[in-house]
Amino acid sequence: MTSYPEALAAHLDRTVTTVCHCWKLTRNDGYVAGYTDHDRPLTIGATTYRPQTGFSASEVRDTLGLAVDTVDIEGALSSDDISEDDVAAGLYDGATVETFLVNWRQPEDPMRLRKATIGRIVRTDGRFVAELESLVHSLERPAGRFVSRICDAELGDARCGFDLDAPGFSGTGTVERIETAFTIVVTGLDAFSAGWFSLGKLTWTSGTGEGRSERIEEHRKDATGTALVLRAGTGAGPAEGDAFSIVAGCDKSFPTCKARFANGLNFRGFPHLPGNDAAYGYVVDGGRFDGGPLVP
Repeated sequence: MTSYPEALAAHLDRTVTTVCHCWKLTRNDGYVAGYTDHDRPLTIGATTYRPQTGFSASEVRDTLGLAVDTVDIEGALSSDDISEDDVAAGLYDGATVETFLVNWRQPEDPMRLRKATIGRIVRTDGRFVAELESLVHSLERPAGRFVSRICDAELGDARCGFDLDAPGFSGTGTVERIETAFTIVVTGLDAFSAGWFSLGKLTWTSGTGEGRSERIEEHRKDATGTALVLRAGTGAGPAEGDAFSIVAGCDKSFPTCKARFANGLNFRGFPHLPGNDAAYGYVVDGGRFDGGPLVP
């Protein structure tokens, strides 16, 4: 049963009310912002809720049971508040949004209607529509580890244990020119062989994307120079002269872990797991069934 603050409940019993909605957004990086569909700013606690973004919400429906409830919020992509580059860079993915019902004449007694996380975001014509998923949605997400042949650790993290500061596994460079929307020709990586940074991570150290990290799809070298293909949809593109740091890539296979990083003891996958063909296959002449590893 929903319990309203006493002052707000008394106000809702009146014939004429002065209520509005407020949204408190908390990103995973700790950034907090407030928005309201009222026509002037409201301050509740330490958060100021601003109307300039033009937030509006769709119909809200709460259901009993474990069904996932969703609601859409719509607003403008403004350069001084919510920018398209930040949305594209994933800064708002998984952010928490709390929805409050507020008497704008007495905003100190709000009622929190729901708490949700941002799911799918659609951007078009300078606006965005974000789907807010109820907390029940977390019950649909897989929890724990998957039994898989590939490693489920990130290269260099605590579970992997590999030291990316070791000589030869990281570098720095500068964008020489932009070849396509996601392909850049760079300088500073001539000492590394082609493919060394494929699936690696690049972090911008200057330019508009400073501090943002991106995944490298391909690292290639040809007559035109050294090129990096960035993963699509990770934010605004770089400009000529932008500097970056970069670390080696890993395809998360056991042979790569052993040969390239000599880190087989920390491999976080199950490389000797038999596949469906092996598990359901018949014993045939010439087959090897000695219990030895399937992957050398």
